[in-house]
Amino acid sequence: MKSFFAIIIVGLLFILALLFGAKNEQVVTLSYFIAEGQYRLPVVLAVVFLSGFMLSWLLASFYIMKMKLALRKANKSLSKLGHITAIPTHRTTEQLNVDTVS
Repeated sequence: MKSFFAIIIVGLLFILALLFGAKNEQVVTLSYFIAEGQYRLPVVLAVVFLSGFMLSWLLASFYIMKMKLALRKANKSLSKLGHITAIPTHRTTEQLNVDTVS
């Protein structure tokens, strides 16, 4: 669900950038290290936005894969122990009642 909202927000930001660029039809000059070019502002905004999105997506994917590999390694080491099958993430009401009585 979080990823759905993130995609919606990114899409809205991209549309906002395109609308901003559509209102500004002026030509901008970009100076590179060895060259110079003149481009329309909406094209520059779209390229910069998409390249930033792709770069952040690539870095986030790397981080997520790193965490998944660490989780898989931890699960394998837990399964080697044998007697521990799973780590409980939440307690039931019966377990809470036993803890408070003790």
